[in-house]
Amino acid sequence: MEAIREAIVAALQGVPPQVTVVILAMLPILELRGAIPWALAPIGGDLSLVEAVPLAILGNMIPVIPLLLWIGPISDWLRKMPLLDRFFTWLFQRTRRKGRLVEKYQAVGLALFVAIPLPITGAWTGAAAAFLFGIPFRQALLATLAGVCISATIVTLATLGVLALW
Repeated sequence: MEAIREAIVAALQGVPPQVTVVILAMLPILELRGAIPWALAPIGGDLSLVEAVPLAILGNMIPVIPLLLWIGPISDWLRKMPLLDRFFTWLFQRTRRKGRLVEKYQAVGLALFVAIPLPITGAWTGAAAAFLFGIPFRQALLATLAGVCISATIVTLATLGVLALW
């Protein structure tokens, strides 16, 4: 994991902090839970809240539209290869297990699922869950945006240490 972090830092060296925040937020696993702390850190982006949070939300949402539109056709095409078929089988089984909230409450469950700032949740996994549970595009997009905004609030408060006071 340390090698991956170092590779990302090296690749983004010299890139303006605003662009770095958007790029970090676009990456699966990192998403905005990695972008916001980096953006607000004095040794990271050292951006203001007003600048950092909207950029992280934007970056986190950029992959969502293509994911929602193309995850089905692309996964069907890629599953023709045995190795990728095993990957998608694993991914979709894992998403079904973790997505019980989405399955039960559909769009509201999707928003709550995306809102939880943990590595197994977020916009990327939310898009897979929306596909698997048949949530229509518009509902999935709005639910994902709501979840991303809630997650951004939680991550920002945690980053600023406000949650530690409660």
